[in-house]
Amino acid sequence: MLYKYQAKKITGEETSGTMEAPSKTDLAVKLREQGYIPTLVKEKNEKSHSASFLSRFGFVSGADKIMFAKNLGVMLSAGLPITRALEILSRQTNNKYFGQTIISLMNDAKKGDFLSGAMKKFPKIFSKLFIAMVKTGEESGQLSESLNLAGLQIEKDYILMRKVKGAMMYPAIILAAMVLIGVFMFIYVVPTLVATFKELNVDLPLSTQVIIFISDSITKHTYLFIIFFLAVIFSAGWFLRTEKGKIFLGNVFLKTPLISPIVKKINSARTSRTLASLISSGVNVVEALSITRDVLQNNKYKEVLTRAMDDVQKGVPVSNSFKEATKIYPVLLGEMMAVGEETGKMSEMMEKLAVFYEEETAEATKNMATVIEPILMIFIGAAVGFFSLSMIKPMYSMMNGI
Repeated sequence: MLYKYQAKKITGEETSGTMEAPSKTDLAVKLREQGYIPTLVKEKNEKSHSASFLSRFGFVSGADKIMFAKNLGVMLSAGLPITRALEILSRQTNNKYFGQTIISLMNDAKKGDFLSGAMKKFPKIFSKLFIAMVKTGEESGQLSESLNLAGLQIEKDYILMRKVKGAMMYPAIILAAMVLIGVFMFIYVVPTLVATFKELNVDLPLSTQVIIFISDSITKHTYLFIIFFLAVIFSAGWFLRTEKGKIFLGNVFLKTPLISPIVKKINSARTSRTLASLISSGVNVVEALSITRDVLQNNKYKEVLTRAMDDVQKGVPVSNSFKEATKIYPVLLGEMMAVGEETGKMSEMMEKLAVFYEEETAEATKNMATVIEPILMIFIGAAVGFFSLSMIKPMYSMMNGI
């Protein structure tokens, strides 16, 4: 059961929030164990139950995480106790699920738990990268600086992926519109023309027969068509979530001419940015490589990071694995990493590489949108032309026969 409570300590310090408990008595016991005396305990109303629903199926956006990290870092650097800072953030957010999560972090902090340990309870919200940076900040006594750096890391990654998704949005909308228009034509337009052709007993060319066959299949077996369409989508989605599916999709992306250069730039940017953030936070190189491997999605890049971890443990420079992986990582990245190792300025060098590849990715996505547009126009023109000729050709035959 979810309860809303208010409580205070003997010193006068007050607190409030929500907590799951089997009963009001159990909740009161939990509060007393934390040194609080409950002054109000009541079951939350239906609106609050929706928050409980969100706690199971909620979503926290990248923007929410950025604001959390940056604001918490600012408040801690200003001298606020972490419990007070978390309480403010829980009331500030408009995301009910995230608000409940922050309250949980606050309650754990009041018990004396480390923030990084409390974050581990929410792996869907706080990534290993985020937690590692917070943990390093706690150990070094520079938590506010680590939070600011984590916020910057999340922000850069968020902006990078938003640009890529934005570039893909236009072609996706065009293709979706084409499919909808095509279905409309097959269901409503083609049957009308077919009726005319049958009345006049017109000989139909092969292309027209194909279109009529598709139209008949959709109109006569609509439910089967929908079931088949959904089955294909769900099957593809399930397959792409499996390990084999992820490897297959990763290989397709790396071999597709238009997409491959962008995939390489994105992964180079994310690798550089993540390593720069972790190393500058004080995380050891092996752990930094392990966390970076988890950040990347493509299996080919994960393999390079795994080899780099093995090399470092054997005393081999980390740059060696990247120099050998020139098919997926640019030569520049491996060489600049080597320079960073030689000069002892690895984090600074990775930061420069991150900025460079983020700019390269932004430029490449713009260029891709420019290239895709005429390709789409040609594809749309060809589809419309094929459909028009297939429908007009029998009409010409009919007119010639008059």
